[in-house]
Amino acid sequence: MSRPLAVLRPEPGNAATVQAIEALGRRAIRLPLFRIVPLAWDAPPATEHDALILTSANAVRQAGAALQAYATLPVHAVGAATAAAARAAGLHVVATGDSDGQALLNAAERAGVRRALLLTARDRAVAGHAVLSAIRAVYASEAVDAVDTALLAGTVALVHSPRAARRLAMLAEDRAAIAVAAIAPAVAQALGTGWYAVAVAERPDDAATIAAALSLADA
Repeated sequence: MSRPLAVLRPEPGNAATVQAIEALGRRAIRLPLFRIVPLAWDAPPATEHDALILTSANAVRQAGAALQAYATLPVHAVGAATAAAARAAGLHVVATGDSDGQALLNAAERAGVRRALLLTARDRAVAGHAVLSAIRAVYASEAVDAVDTALLAGTVALVHSPRAARRLAMLAEDRAAIAVAAIAPAVAQALGTGWYAVAVAERPDDAATIAAALSLADA
C-alpha cells in the first residue's frame, strides 16, 4: 500500500498542493505547521535599488500595495511559483533560480546586481549577501499550536522550507516511521537524520516536490 502524502506548508500553498496531489488520484493529509501573516514594513525608494529579490511567493502575496513601487525593477525569484506570483502582481521577472535563496543571490551577483532589495519573512532562511543593500520582512510564518503529529506516522511529509524541516524534526514522535520529500538540499539538511527515507526534489517547486514524494510513497 502506498503511503499518503502529508502536506505541511501553510495556506494558501497547502490547499494548492493538496489539490495537485488529489488530481493525481493520491491521498493527501492537510497538516500545516505554520500560518502566514502580513507585517507592517517601510518600503525604501525603488531608485535606491537595482533589483528586487524574492525567495517566496508569500512575500508577493503579503507585501501589499507598496509592492507596486518596484514594478520597474528587475526581479530575481527562487522557483517557478514565486516567479509566477511576481508576474501576476505586475513585476518584471528576469531570472528564476532553480536551487535556493543563497544560490539565487550568487547568480544575481554574477549578473551584475549590486544594490538589491530582498523582501522576505521575519524568520528568513537567507542571510546577508554582498548584492543586498536592504532587507525587509513583509510577512511572518507563525507556528500552529495544535498539530496532530500522530497523523504523520506512515506518511511521506512534504517539506517546503528549512524552518518547517526543523519544526518537523522537533515534533516528530518517531522519525523512522516518516519519509520526507524536501523541496531543496538546504531543507533536507535541516531535517537531521533518522527518517525512514529522504528524497530531494529535482527543482525547488511544488510539482517536483510532489514527484519526489510519490517516488517514496511507492517505494
